[in-house]
Amino acid sequence: MMSLFDKFQSLSDARHALIQTEPSPIGTRIDEILSSTEGRVDGRSVILAGTNNYLGLTFDRDCIAAAHDALDREGTGTTGSRMANGSYASHTRLEEELARFFARPSAVVFSTGYVANLGLIGTLAGTDDVIVLDADCHASIYDACRLTGADIIRFRHNDASDLEKRLRRLGERTTNALIVVEGIYSMLGDRAPLREIVAVKRRHGGYLLVDEAHSLGVLGAHGRGLAEAEGVEADVDFVVGTFSKSLGAIGGFATSHHPQLDMIRYASRPYIFTASSSPATIASVRTALQIVDSRGELRQRLWANAERLYHGLSRLGFELGPEPGPVVATLLGSPQQGVAFWHGLLDHGVYVNLVLPPATPGGRALMRISVSAAHDTTQIDQIIAAFAALKPMLDHHEPE
Repeated sequence: MMSLFDKFQSLSDARHALIQTEPSPIGTRIDEILSSTEGRVDGRSVILAGTNNYLGLTFDRDCIAAAHDALDREGTGTTGSRMANGSYASHTRLEEELARFFARPSAVVFSTGYVANLGLIGTLAGTDDVIVLDADCHASIYDACRLTGADIIRFRHNDASDLEKRLRRLGERTTNALIVVEGIYSMLGDRAPLREIVAVKRRHGGYLLVDEAHSLGVLGAHGRGLAEAEGVEADVDFVVGTFSKSLGAIGGFATSHHPQLDMIRYASRPYIFTASSSPATIASVRTALQIVDSRGELRQRLWANAERLYHGLSRLGFELGPEPGPVVATLLGSPQQGVAFWHGLLDHGVYVNLVLPPATPGGRALMRISVSAAHDTTQIDQIIAAFAALKPMLDHHEPE
């Protein structure tokens, strides 16, 4: 008789065949966090360039002080869901502040960004509806779509003409179609062609949802994301995001210019049956949101670092994602080459994220570098120097 675990054996075997040297690039243990940009891995001091800490707020003094104060006043956790005892005054105030920040009538706070997508998409669409999503959307979006029972249609990544073709085929069903895209995609760091997508939506109808997880705090004059940067906020029906990147904490949210958004609280199982975020987390996020709104120099610093890193790696001849940004993707060759390159970077004092197929395009390994406003130019140059030192490894093993 088969064990429940037998189905995972092939995954385990593949991992062991690929990764035979510790530390492992999959689920790497960071032994000590020294600052927003420094840590220790396997006894070595490293520059942290794989953390999604885009504005460096995890060690911001005001955010830490707010969290400490909430911990002292309200304890370690709520021990209940938002629909039971887990809605403290601070949770509702954060929702009010998010609504004001996005200039929308309401917002709903969830326990994680993943849960925000499950809670919104999984509740909005039903068995009679259709969801049209970019093929490269995040796993949380795909999982949310599966919960709905709706018809799911993928369009080619960042291809507005393919989206239009698929909407045209739907005919009258486009009226309630939910179109889902992301502001910045996490694998290659590319942006959605949002103006083109909005133009398609205007012609065919439907509702547009933008996941601004990687673009919140990064794009737009106030840091509201790609929709603000492109001047199309009025055409975006729903914005979903996370607190675990630019805001330096954990949690998620959804906001909309449709006043009926609050109705999902009574139907969203991920909202109803999940414990709410701790008071300390909510307090740090509220402070971080104020910083995003008021300290535009952090975005300027982030983009200066992103441009410096992207163009530095480009000059070395690395194959990169299509544009500079907080995510700088470096395409390599085989998974084996990716593992070796990752270990080489660690030896040179740089920690990044290794991403392997099937999550990457073309069956190739990918180094995903997360740039932070907290990196100084010396650290950016050290990252470039580490890549330069390892470039011969790629030159002798070109991808097929």
